[in-house]
Amino acid sequence: MNNSRIVVVDDEKMVTSAFKTLFKVEGYSDIHLFNNPLEAVEYLRNNTPDLIISDFIMPEMNGLQFLTEVKKLYPEVSMILLTGYADKENAIKAINEIGLYKYIEKPWDNDDLMVNIKNGIERSHLLANLRKKISELEIAKKQLQEYSNNLEKIVEERTIELSEANKKLSGIINYCADGIIIVNGDGKIEQVNPASENLTGLSASALCKKKFQEIAYSNVKELNSSKNNKSGEIFGLGEDNSEILLRDYFIVNSLSGKHIPVEISFATISAENCKSDKFVGVIRDVSIQKETERLRDDFIATLTHDMRTPLLAAIQTLKFFLEGAIGELDEKQKVLLSTMLQSNEDLLGLVNALLEVYRFESGKLTLCKTVFPIKDLVEQCYSELLPLAKKKNLKFEVSFELDDDTCICADRAEIKRVITNLCGNALNYTNKGGEIKVLAKAQNGDFIFSVTDNGNGIPQADIPNLFKRFSQGTARKRSTGTGLGLYLSRQIVEAHNGKIWVDSKIDKGSEFTFLLTDVVTDGKIKERQVSNG
Repeated sequence: MNNSRIVVVDDEKMVTSAFKTLFKVEGYSDIHLFNNPLEAVEYLRNNTPDLIISDFIMPEMNGLQFLTEVKKLYPEVSMILLTGYADKENAIKAINEIGLYKYIEKPWDNDDLMVNIKNGIERSHLLANLRKKISELEIAKKQLQEYSNNLEKIVEERTIELSEANKKLSGIINYCADGIIIVNGDGKIEQVNPASENLTGLSASALCKKKFQEIAYSNVKELNSSKNNKSGEIFGLGEDNSEILLRDYFIVNSLSGKHIPVEISFATISAENCKSDKFVGVIRDVSIQKETERLRDDFIATLTHDMRTPLLAAIQTLKFFLEGAIGELDEKQKVLLSTMLQSNEDLLGLVNALLEVYRFESGKLTLCKTVFPIKDLVEQCYSELLPLAKKKNLKFEVSFELDDDTCICADRAEIKRVITNLCGNALNYTNKGGEIKVLAKAQNGDFIFSVTDNGNGIPQADIPNLFKRFSQGTARKRSTGTGLGLYLSRQIVEAHNGKIWVDSKIDKGSEFTFLLTDVVTDGKIKERQVSNG
């Protein structure tokens, strides 16, 4: 496998240089690096690769265009697309439309990358061998016709050859570590390999009485409600799609009761005499990968938690210095210590934000709901942010469409975080002399909060990414923040069974709104803790 021919295309020389070093360490010798996709296409016209790795964003020809051209030349060769986080949706779309093998987000983990490269090369070889066998079978068919006078002898010879080929193919299928299933157009399972039996805890005969939708589910939601759907509709396979990858799926093992995380690759298989398509699926157990991700997240959470203590100590010490605990300070000393204090507070804010992200994503953060007057909370947030508005000479107004004693049932601290974040973003991204309006209202038992500014606005193409993790600013302007504020706001609102969204127009401004349903309570009730149920 180390003699396999690998082609890497990336317009950044630093990336191709990194690949060159990595492949040299791993013992790969037949490596071809290109910084120009057009040059790579010319090379590939005359040289057959075993694996192709391409960047997504490149001048002259982007990664999707490049891989589409290469797919015409080598449809069986595995192709890996390198993407940034913001291009993740385009990468998934490319897998569906072009039939790519994998997409990998930058920056990548070298161990995971090498595993994907080895699996991709193995996949290319397997598909090439299968294609070769198909070609051999076609040649055998023609020879049978040509030598019909000696049919008995030729049939005997070819039968032996086909038997050997079938034995090899059966060996590949039966001893493959991944589950392999074949389903018809209605999703009914027609054939499975032993690995599929091990994954599901069911025998082949039992599996062949079920539909794919009955053994796999996604996002903790059973697919049984879609039993009557056609298989192609469930898998999203259209006329132009030859392959699709299903992520975040689970299979329940009937023997152990375990929910096994899997990735499933489906491809269409057609036969000349078959009126409807069938689908072959490769089911891969990703339990180890998921466990690795969990351990990584736990490590990050532990690290950030342990950083808080020394940061708090440093912040408190700097405050003592600034308050004159060690004597009077001159102006330069005050400026230096103030800068250090601000940097440490910013770092503490980042650490706290990372901890909040981990708690939400791991399900370890429990909402502490109380009944409290919402107007008081909004006015508190407004008062805390008013000095920043005055400093930038912004018109900052708040209005209410609710009674003074209107109360809601929610986590006060978390809702304050959302309100402060939305208002703070509006203050930060509105030009001097601008205008910001805050509206809080109660309507039919719901609480609605909105922040409207007359800033530069947000391009429509960037809006779907605003509430994602580490999304910073827009394509027109990047923020220096963590990119976690809006992501955490969405997590908090959705944890309250609410909804958050944005409406924006370029050069006219933006309006961020969140809605909490059925949270308004009797205004006469004093603030108190309530059940989370």
